[in-house]
Amino acid sequence: MKKHFKFLIIFIVFLNFYSKANTKDIPSSFADLAQRLMPSVVNISTTTTITTTQTNPFPFQFPPGSPFEDMFKGEPQERKTSALGSGFIIDEKGLVITNNHVIQGAEDVYVRVNGGKEYETKILGSDPGMDLAVLQIQSEENFVPVQFGDSDKARIGDWVIAIGNPFGLGGTVTSGIISARNRTIGLSRYEDYIQTDASINQGNSGGPLFNMDGDVVGINTAILGQSGSIGIGFAIPSNSAKKVIKQLIEFGETKRGWLGVRIQTVSKEIAEVEKLDSPRGALVVSVAKNSPSEKGGIKAGDIILEFDGKLINTMSELPKIVAETEVGKKVKLKIWRNKRDTVKEIILGRLETSDDFKTQGTVTQKPKESFIEGLKITVRLLDKEDVAERNLPKGTTGVVITNIKKDSPINNLQVNDIIVEAQKRKINVVEDLNNIVKRALRSEEKTLLIVIYNNQNQRTYIGVKLN
Repeated sequence: MKKHFKFLIIFIVFLNFYSKANTKDIPSSFADLAQRLMPSVVNISTTTTITTTQTNPFPFQFPPGSPFEDMFKGEPQERKTSALGSGFIIDEKGLVITNNHVIQGAEDVYVRVNGGKEYETKILGSDPGMDLAVLQIQSEENFVPVQFGDSDKARIGDWVIAIGNPFGLGGTVTSGIISARNRTIGLSRYEDYIQTDASINQGNSGGPLFNMDGDVVGINTAILGQSGSIGIGFAIPSNSAKKVIKQLIEFGETKRGWLGVRIQTVSKEIAEVEKLDSPRGALVVSVAKNSPSEKGGIKAGDIILEFDGKLINTMSELPKIVAETEVGKKVKLKIWRNKRDTVKEIILGRLETSDDFKTQGTVTQKPKESFIEGLKITVRLLDKEDVAERNLPKGTTGVVITNIKKDSPINNLQVNDIIVEAQKRKINVVEDLNNIVKRALRSEEKTLLIVIYNNQNQRTYIGVKLN
């Protein structure tokens, strides 16, 4: 009997231990954690001067040049506007992290620490690309900092809390979980957001997203919808932010790696034409003149599969990895060219000193049009005037799209896009395109790879599945 009783006691102890081990991540309260972190979270307020001019009080417009036009125009008037946001302290001397959009264009930026004293700040640096900014509190006092955590270890389902200044209600704590990772929402150039259902509202921007150890794993940046929190908020991962913040503190600006290529997604059709095992990597659309890529032998049509030993599974991964790589570093690129692997070595340049791609205007339609039955589009021959007007590379040949039927297999293109290649062959005359399309229709795959210059004069590859 004693043996059975002893076994029962051991079993109960084990069961109790097992139960606690499996519920240790479920907090009974966030009170202690919130109390410890509150002194490190700041409320941010900014002021900006806007100049306005009094409008005409009459329900009609005076004719241009009329003496009454100036009489009722009014004097320019200035008014102050304010905005609110959040931030957090990462150094006892008062370094504050927030979003760039919180302080962008502001003349004065103030922070209120833990609902108490307000301090003036100086902007040390900002980065619109990742929407980050670093402020310095103008004070000799010491402050309570928080630490960055390892956002790569943050898992979907982990508990998190957000502290911030929503709608001006400073010191607001909300809780939730990490809902998703690696989100892109088209808000900034470098996106790899953590999604959370912790309530994020206007004024939370720039505030911290904490894990249960009290470390910052994200910087709250955006919400889905304009009416307020609907349980879908987005935060910049701390690991991505740390690299940018370090540069802003050290240099006052960012120094991102630069390849000098325009890229696009490798579609199923493009992978099929290129005999690539699956749609992966980043397809090089064009290479900038005198760029690291041009010097390293990268060409339009190459598919970048690996960068510096890192696999490129999707096109969106490449800009982020390149940007985080040290300027001047020699890297190896594994590319897919002519249906086989090739390795190129490139010395990275600096993005911030490179020339931006410029957009040009569109051209007017011209006569002598031809209908391409297989594509169900109408085209005309590209001429020298087009090349000059759109500032295309000298020697460019091709056809300009003048009409696209609704049932065209390339209905994702637009009028005035220019087709310059098909199946990797230059289009010199309209008949070149017509013949290539006919051959593709007779093939088993019925897949066509074309190269275009779109309305912004950007060179782009399009994979087309013919009907």
